[in-house]
Amino acid sequence: MTAPALVAFDLDDTLALSKSPISPRIAELLLALLERVEVAIISGGNEEQFRSQVIAQLGETDAAPLGRLHLLPTCGTRYLRHDGTVFAPLYAHDLSDDEKTRALTALREEAERLGLWEAEPWGEILEDRGSQITFSALGQKAPGEAKHAWDPTGAKRLALREAVAARLPDLEVRAGGSTSIDITRAGIDKAYGMTQLAEHTGIPLASMLFYGDRLDEGGNDYPVLALGVPSVAVDGWEDTADKLDELLKTL
Repeated sequence: MTAPALVAFDLDDTLALSKSPISPRIAELLLALLERVEVAIISGGNEEQFRSQVIAQLGETDAAPLGRLHLLPTCGTRYLRHDGTVFAPLYAHDLSDDEKTRALTALREEAERLGLWEAEPWGEILEDRGSQITFSALGQKAPGEAKHAWDPTGAKRLALREAVAARLPDLEVRAGGSTSIDITRAGIDKAYGMTQLAEHTGIPLASMLFYGDRLDEGGNDYPVLALGVPSVAVDGWEDTADKLDELLKTL
């Protein structure tokens, strides 16, 4: 493909370790990209994670490059842009109180029924992210090694997703990261977020390039690939950094 006009990324396990700040190397690469093209980050993480994992790590950066950074937390149910001073929301598709209650109840009851409710988690298992309800099997603060060892085949997440989805036919239920299930309004996933990017920037999907660690069918990055966005599979943030070193030579 020709040089992309916009480069988009998943966050956890693509730009950073799960729920961890991006490294100085990734921060430097993102800033280098922002001098050349539009940059977007779309992930299941909440807005606070984006601010701590990414924005806080970019240091004192001029408003001009930050104006080319598009942040889409909770799988694109929110969209933040820099207004010259701060990152402010363009939209937020929050769930109703009834939708949140039904989602939280279904996740807890089905996880308990399937034997997937952890008795001693690292932090909260269920989180209300406003526009997304997230189940983290081992807790929000579980270490990466434990998370990757919990469900290496994806069978546990698939069983829970199917059980919960059957109870919530009006909502979107999908497997998120290595231990998570995410619930949003129907039809809102990363493909929705990428479509919003195209509408707000005027950049066609074919002129974008996406990096993600879960592009396999059933993975939470797969909707981007299925949408037709040119995509690159990565295996951790170091692999992403190496691939960005090569990409920058072409921009």
